[in-house]
Amino acid sequence: MRLTKKEAIDLIKNADLLTLQKLAYTKKKQLHKDNITTFVVDRNINYTNICCIKCKFCAFYVDEQDPNGYILSFEQIDKKIEELIQIGGSQILFQGGVHPKLKIDFYENLVSHIHNKFPQITIHGFSAVEIDFIAKLSKISTKEVLQRLQDKGLFSIPGAGAEVLSDRVREIISPHKLSTKAWLDIHKNAHNIGMKTTATMMYGTVESIEEIVEHLSLIRDLQDETGGFRAFIMWSFQPHNTQLYKEGIITHKTSSNRYLRYLAVARLFLDNFENIQSSWVTQGSYIGQLALLYGANDLGSVMMEENVVASTGVRNSMNVDEMVNLIKDIGEIPAQRNTDYSIIKTF
Repeated sequence: MRLTKKEAIDLIKNADLLTLQKLAYTKKKQLHKDNITTFVVDRNINYTNICCIKCKFCAFYVDEQDPNGYILSFEQIDKKIEELIQIGGSQILFQGGVHPKLKIDFYENLVSHIHNKFPQITIHGFSAVEIDFIAKLSKISTKEVLQRLQDKGLFSIPGAGAEVLSDRVREIISPHKLSTKAWLDIHKNAHNIGMKTTATMMYGTVESIEEIVEHLSLIRDLQDETGGFRAFIMWSFQPHNTQLYKEGIITHKTSSNRYLRYLAVARLFLDNFENIQSSWVTQGSYIGQLALLYGANDLGSVMMEENVVASTGVRNSMNVDEMVNLIKDIGEIPAQRNTDYSIIKTF
């Protein structure tokens, strides 16, 4: 029997954590009987930090006039990818700020350059927010943006920019960002042209539990319709250095208990999502490991480079050996994967 929204809300509010753990771990094992926990070796390349959206929860962006603003050159990007290849990486998570002047031809040239020079590297890039702005600036549809970038070698798009899919929440924390419907429509358009995506959620700002569950319901409904989401990734808001923190709207991080509680319910509710990632980047390696007992079947990315969360002062890091050891420590089999969750090798 599929979990209803009312039941999910009740579990979050009233179930004890140990009960949630048992339920979520059982559900995970039903979906992943091979006892394999995966991870990917990738690099998060932020091609620009210039952004005109100015979300109140972000400490990474700068204005176009800021002397610290940058757009990476092809040569700089090439060097980053070459370093990734040297450590056995297979994917770049390619995202930037929403630059006010970069149109579709810039992105086509960029994707084409990377795809042709490094065909062994998968490009998992450009959030729905970027796609939306590229379309508006270039005066074309978001579907055309996706199709043209796919033609140049874009493999999939990440779920970034979802935050919590509630227009009430979005109006407070990111009033210049695309709407809930627009985020869902872009992912639907991607799925309809055969491009897989991921779904995400960043919680811990001003949302209610009801809005958390509504977010899960919206992505579950779209997954029912298209089957285009590869995975769900959830992380907590990191407040320091952000406008929300400076304005006194959010003054502290949410607890690890809250993370594990939401994660377990997500595993139970998202019955049509095969993969759920652990967010060790925001939670730290040991809560990241514990998440594997609360429904996550993927430890996420080694993430050779990470700048956005780091700009809030949170700096967690892991290498392949550490990931392998954390997975083995809970009695599961570690495996390095590709973007599409195919196994490269087990350890």
